[in-house]
Amino acid sequence: MWNDFKAFIMRGNVLDLAIAVIIGGAFGKIVTSLVNDIIMPLVGLALGGLSFADRFVALNGQSYPTLEAAKAAGAATLNYGLFINAIIDFVIVAFVIFLLVRTISRFKGPAPIAPATTKACPYCQTVIPLAATRCPNCTSDLAARPA
Repeated sequence: MWNDFKAFIMRGNVLDLAIAVIIGGAFGKIVTSLVNDIIMPLVGLALGGLSFADRFVALNGQSYPTLEAAKAAGAATLNYGLFINAIIDFVIVAFVIFLLVRTISRFKGPAPIAPATTKACPYCQTVIPLAATRCPNCTSDLAARPA
């Protein structure tokens, strides 16, 4: 059982996935910091000092000066500002992944064209194998007419 487990873990795709998860987690922390510490303060400044992190609605109907004060009072809150931060976070991660995949696909070049394995019957246009000498659909003799 140990040897089977070791063989499973050492397969290339399992190791690749593990490395991707670790790097993805680290990358997520970097993007979260970028959004929370650089982008959102600039957006808040552009919107007149508005901080999305402090935008919330107390569900008990009372007013609190900050989200921390509402949580300290034990009030249930709807934190739509944190949700906006998470959406911006996601959009940035998705855009960076898009750029990364696009760049990698440019380096790969076009996919090689596979040789044709089928042809059209000259009589009925049914798709048939290249080696066929008689059409299975219209039963025409294909050897009599060059394709």
